[in-house]
Amino acid sequence: MALLLRLAIVDPNDRTRRELMDRFAGIDAMWFEGECSRYEQFLRVIEDTHPDIALVCLDSAPDRAIQLIENIHAQAPQCAICAISSSNVGEQGLRAMRAGAREFLTLPLDMKEVVLALKKIATRSDPSQRRVRECTTIAVAGTSGGVGSTSVAVNLGSILAGDPSKSVALIDLDLSLGDADVYLDAEPDHSTLVDIAESFSRLDFDLLQRSLTKLKSGLFLLPRPQQLIDTHLVTEQVLRGVFGLLQVVFSHVVVDVSKAYNALDLAALQSANTILLVTQLSLPNLRNVIRLLRSFRELGRLDEKVKIVVNRLGLEEETVRRKKAEEIIGREIFWELPNEYRLMVDVCNNGVPLIEAAPRAAITRELVRLAEAIGGESAGRLTEAAKPTPAPSRGRWLGLWPTVASRR
Repeated sequence: MALLLRLAIVDPNDRTRRELMDRFAGIDAMWFEGECSRYEQFLRVIEDTHPDIALVCLDSAPDRAIQLIENIHAQAPQCAICAISSSNVGEQGLRAMRAGAREFLTLPLDMKEVVLALKKIATRSDPSQRRVRECTTIAVAGTSGGVGSTSVAVNLGSILAGDPSKSVALIDLDLSLGDADVYLDAEPDHSTLVDIAESFSRLDFDLLQRSLTKLKSGLFLLPRPQQLIDTHLVTEQVLRGVFGLLQVVFSHVVVDVSKAYNALDLAALQSANTILLVTQLSLPNLRNVIRLLRSFRELGRLDEKVKIVVNRLGLEEETVRRKKAEEIIGREIFWELPNEYRLMVDVCNNGVPLIEAAPRAAITRELVRLAEAIGGESAGRLTEAAKPTPAPSRGRWLGLWPTVASRR
């Protein structure tokens, strides 16, 4: 459990605003939810981002800034206000405090003074209003290539991200051949784990925030490296540092581990609250379930975190029924996902998660229920039951591929 203070800042001066953001971002457990260059628009930013603390810089227009503080105090009382000015005239600070500011800081900032002021704000705040959250980390693993573990990870993350009360990050840990970015139609030139690794000595919330790609669904993606030659730069130390920050910032972290089960994958499994082991009802895959469970047990009883998820239930090639499978592996199957192979190929090719492309499909409904079961809160509001099923949009990766409908 970690305390995170979320900040929003308004300062019409672009240079001083950026300098202030850089200084505050260097403090542990600080995260910028929003920034604004116009006083008249800042209240809307607060309404949209719900920060714990609003930083209001007075110097550009002191009277307008003081009026803004009064408006924030009246309309968003749950948001603490910290006024900042280069003027050390007592009257300026007194006006800000009378308008509703809890603290007044003078430029240039003394960071010890800043930390003390923010601690005071956190202490005075109503504990029920502070952002103290437990992060749920879900590792999605597969028993072999092609069982659909990446599809489960990507769609589970997208579904969880659809809940406004949740903030969700997805890490693609298949450093060589990961394709979560393709499944989500993410930009091909975004930052990756390698960018974080190369700047690990100064890793902080600001660097992490700039390295994540925010998608339309609200999901934040940290993809695999672009070049195979760079994969060695991502070490266990780097990964554990990334997990440490992500678990403070986000309510849910979903990790798509590779099939190599190397040191990085094991570090992810150790950090996870839940391990979803995705398999299919075939003897080779069930044999791998047994083998992995045995190995997990030897690695600090990781097997106790494992929940078995059977994907593509009803596949014609199935050779084992559920009851027999449970006898073979010696434990119950936690969840079953129906076989909708053609739909899955279509949404993958077009880079659209199921919750957007086919919210009423059977597999989507099961994934929503799975999100409810492991997400900690009801996921029923993630999708509207009456929402019509739209046609998948055309992804930039394979835009020339025909849709399922056109292939029939």
